[in-house]
Amino acid sequence: MQNRKQNGQIVRIGKHWYVRYWEHRNVGGTLQRKRYSHQLGPVTSRGKRPPKDIEHEAESHMTTVRSGVIPAERIVTVGEFAEGVYLPFIEQHKRPSTFKSYRDIWENHLKPYCGEMWLRETRTYHVQGWLDKIGAGTLSRNTLQHIKSVISGMFSHAKQQDYFQGENPARDTRVNPKAAEPLDTYAYTLEEIFAILARLPEPAATAFAVAGFMGLRHGEIQGLLWENYRDSELYVSRSIWNGREVAPKTRKSQASVPVIPRLAKHLELHRRRCGNPSAGPIFANANGKPLALTSVVNRVILPALYRCEVCGKAEYQHHAEHLFKRNARIPEWHGWHAARRGLGSNLYRLGVPDKVIQRILRHANVSTTANYYIKTADGDVRNAMAKLENAAQDTFRTLNSSFAVQTPTLQ
Repeated sequence: MQNRKQNGQIVRIGKHWYVRYWEHRNVGGTLQRKRYSHQLGPVTSRGKRPPKDIEHEAESHMTTVRSGVIPAERIVTVGEFAEGVYLPFIEQHKRPSTFKSYRDIWENHLKPYCGEMWLRETRTYHVQGWLDKIGAGTLSRNTLQHIKSVISGMFSHAKQQDYFQGENPARDTRVNPKAAEPLDTYAYTLEEIFAILARLPEPAATAFAVAGFMGLRHGEIQGLLWENYRDSELYVSRSIWNGREVAPKTRKSQASVPVIPRLAKHLELHRRRCGNPSAGPIFANANGKPLALTSVVNRVILPALYRCEVCGKAEYQHHAEHLFKRNARIPEWHGWHAARRGLGSNLYRLGVPDKVIQRILRHANVSTTANYYIKTADGDVRNAMAKLENAAQDTFRTLNSSFAVQTPTLQ
């Protein structure tokens, strides 16, 4: 539907100039011809007539309106596009956990600031304004960067589907540089892994051994099948998220991982306790369905690790006359992923190359392995500097000896 030939009317409203015009747009799913006002810029001069730069901006905007580049049925608000087009696309093509993350970002952070904004009219300064308002809170820099990525993805999809024209307005924006740095993630040492295993009952101990000695993700552990355990390897073929079976995170995640003898012993004892099954979930509940590891953490792991240093009882069992004080000698629970990061870090300390660790952890890129899954401890730094000192001493002695030989004796 073509827009009528019109030049628009420049008006002053408060401290800003606007151009008013008529246009067909999609309002609640139906095409309606209504009058709209588009902000051109702040009032910076005296008098009733707008300055030349405002007139040029109005003409530029009206040229876009008259061109009818974007079909009227696709002229929608950011909120209508996000909820009616973009989020359904993410739900269909991305993992359920990814969809939940995007939906939460939209509902909790973006919708209050941009839901009523017309998608077609969004510019870089609008997006920067959203990010500035969102970034004024307590969110970390990583979270803000993720929000920016969601905005960028939304406008990329809008351009692909002919809802938006021009450069992606998120491209030249930036997040608050003063936002808090993300907290350091944790990686279990081998000593901590053995200390935790010694305190966990079954099947929690075997599940944690799989995390610590294979580096599997939380959902992949839940999705393990006995039929995929053969020839001292476990093949990762699926993942369980919130009770739903999905494919592993990436194509490279669908791979076999070697099972070391110590872990194989855990798995064989666990199989016997389960009645020697040859198929089905390795970690199953009473109904034969995949065991919910979140429930295992709350009911088994936390009570096992959160013990009183005086009487050794869990807090919910603690009825003694003394106050409960957690035993600091028992490692704290940092989540299943801390065991995955621990495997990467422990292999690195043993001299395993990054590319091999990438293959074991089944990452798509070695940079992910190096940047997020290899943690260096203070001891690693001291050992590295000690090696540098030894190398420096050896080099100094070699050079000193060579210099003594080459320097002639003075008569």
